[in-house]
Amino acid sequence: MAAMLEFRTQGFNPYAVKYSPYHDSRIAVGTAANFGIVGNGRLFALALTAQGIQLEKTFDTNDAIYDLAWSEINENQLVAACGDGSLKLFDIGMREFPVMIFHEHNREAFAAAWNPVTKDTFISSSWDGTVKIWSPTRSFSLKTLPIGSCTYSASFCPSNPSLISAASSDSHLRIFDLRTPPDAKYHLAATVPVHAPPSFPGAVPAGSQPSEILTHDWNKYRDTVVATGGVDRSIRTFDIRNPNGGPLSIMQGHQYAVRRLTWSPHASDILISASYDMTVRLWNDASKQPQGPTAQTGAQLGIMNRHTEFVTGVDWCLFGAGGWVASAGWDEKVLLWDANLFMHSR
Repeated sequence: MAAMLEFRTQGFNPYAVKYSPYHDSRIAVGTAANFGIVGNGRLFALALTAQGIQLEKTFDTNDAIYDLAWSEINENQLVAACGDGSLKLFDIGMREFPVMIFHEHNREAFAAAWNPVTKDTFISSSWDGTVKIWSPTRSFSLKTLPIGSCTYSASFCPSNPSLISAASSDSHLRIFDLRTPPDAKYHLAATVPVHAPPSFPGAVPAGSQPSEILTHDWNKYRDTVVATGGVDRSIRTFDIRNPNGGPLSIMQGHQYAVRRLTWSPHASDILISASYDMTVRLWNDASKQPQGPTAQTGAQLGIMNRHTEFVTGVDWCLFGAGGWVASAGWDEKVLLWDANLFMHSR
């Protein structure tokens, strides 16, 4: 069995785990009491040491923490997306209170992401059907992007600070371009109907009934490619330059909804996903195979099944040999492990 480090978030159920963009030895976990149904949240800052995973700091919130994002401008700061609709900016070097509170959403704030290019803004998405853009130095939002349905996931393009994406319960992935005039559809540049058949003749992917999209991520090497996952258990990749062209690839294998996915920072064709089926799965999206007129079938490379409850968070370490992953689930476990050791021998 592969070596694995474990930390227990006693009394709190994780919803998100993120490696620091500055240190391979620092991890943050956003959690909720009582599985996020009622009660407070707790943000854990963890340090990876020679003695294993050590608790560095905790911050308590009055409501569940559903997501978090490390600051790209201050290595000690991170923002938490909370069930009361607020975003709270914490500093690990400070006392237990937030440095700033941002509160405009009128439903649960479910996602947070920091701009990795200009580093001066972050975004949040909410069940209230909006994405908001924030500066860490102002308590009011800089801009609101209307989605119109529960928005589970929001992100920045990793190479273009003007492109923002949002995935929502209406089965669509939306791309906003802040360089366009705001009166032109509130910066909406493309809408990808994730479960629609391609607009050209060809095979229709099986099981393409519209369903909620819970997660998405931009490829770190091919900056027009986005992967989506959700309730229908399938992972799909799309090229945003051809929003109606159907998926580039489809990856199937999860038994329940895909809760979170993230592309590898080390390879252009590898991604990892976490699911309510209690597994984390490693995939190759088949993008290095010859492309045909219909969607490629991606391959499952490996499976990690050491969680005993819903797996709600997964993230890659940016540093090192290129396989370390953190996963977190409702079993109160944070696991650190090397994805390479779970790959099938080939």
